[in-house]
Amino acid sequence: MQKIKKIFNFFGFFRELIKDDHKPVYGALDIFKYIGPGLLVTVGFIDPGNWAANIATGSGYGYTLLWIVTLSTIMLIVLQHNVAHLGIATGLCLSEAATIYIHPKVSKAILSFAVLASVSTSLAEILGGSIALNMLFDIPIKAGAVLVTVFVAIMLFTNSYQKIEKWIIGFVSVIGLSFLYELFLVDVDWFEAGISWVKPSIPEGSMLLLMSVLGAVVMPHNLFLHSEVIQSRQWNLQDEKVIKKQLKFEFADTLFSMVIGWAINSAMIILAAATFFKNGIEVDELQQAETLLTPLLGTKASLVFAIALLFAGIASSITSGMAGGSIVAGMFKEPFDIKDNHSRMGIIASLGGALILIFFIGNPFKGLILSQVFLSIQLPFTVAIQIYLTSSKKVMGKYANSPFLVGVLSVIALIVTYFNAKLLFDFLVQ
Repeated sequence: MQKIKKIFNFFGFFRELIKDDHKPVYGALDIFKYIGPGLLVTVGFIDPGNWAANIATGSGYGYTLLWIVTLSTIMLIVLQHNVAHLGIATGLCLSEAATIYIHPKVSKAILSFAVLASVSTSLAEILGGSIALNMLFDIPIKAGAVLVTVFVAIMLFTNSYQKIEKWIIGFVSVIGLSFLYELFLVDVDWFEAGISWVKPSIPEGSMLLLMSVLGAVVMPHNLFLHSEVIQSRQWNLQDEKVIKKQLKFEFADTLFSMVIGWAINSAMIILAAATFFKNGIEVDELQQAETLLTPLLGTKASLVFAIALLFAGIASSITSGMAGGSIVAGMFKEPFDIKDNHSRMGIIASLGGALILIFFIGNPFKGLILSQVFLSIQLPFTVAIQIYLTSSKKVMGKYANSPFLVGVLSVIALIVTYFNAKLLFDFLVQ
């Protein structure tokens, strides 16, 4: 009982972050009222699944696979910016638009697959949070998973978008500062890291980890979430000036948020490369990473690692739950609304389904890795419907994709499909 009190007291200081309501303020600082949707997406790709993928990648291959973080982030900026435009121009999230404008059998199949992707995402988030609780308070993994799920459900069922955004900004800040702090404690080969950021290389046996990093950065549920959150902030869809202003400032929010995510994901791989790979240590569980950091970087570094992991798990569980609610609500041609039964059904399916699966997972670390691979496998289907919808004048009107943008999005879809095909081929020939 005492341990449970400690856990909930741990989050008490964040209550102050959710007092003020979000109100539009015009003028030179207009951009600040748009910061939030992008950060909700960002926290989704600095989740515990990313931690597992990045630490395994850095400890196994050093700086070599940093380029996939760069490539994935570039693709992510284009995709998230594009899907945000869908929300702004139509007032519909990706799931609603798919239900309305795509053949029912096709849309239901893809959206059902997307719900499974949301469950897979929530699995990684909840599992990561429970691993952190185990590190900090010695709580068993499964019991910790229940606590994280309950806490996240309470936050989702009792808060508005604007209040949750303030929590997320706080969580992302703690995570970013944690990794920045740890990078100052290690000896990094910045020249090699710089080359690896831009030089593609696929070492033998690295395909599974490469795909897990790709799936951990470009996450299908985030495409649904971003289109939902961005359109939920509109005040007057009939006013052309409001739409243009949103289109302008949305890109600044997306770019700012995605670059933060790129920096944090890169820091994870660099940290693992500079501590574990350099010392010939291959990490195969997050608890091991925390333990190994203690002699290498000191007790403070391992504590910071565990606290940041806990924040990442809880924050990303919130976003994956919201995404699940948005997808299911969209299947009924409805926007996400926490008071609506369809939205609640999606949240319960995402978080509850993940919690059930956790009770059947024998190896939590491997579960985190495979959950990210599943996301990359689902991704081409979500990207395909996004390209179709955002390129349609029937759907987007004058805001439909230009031929150039259609080409860029198609290249991204081909790259993701190629990596999926290569992963399947490597698996079959093993």
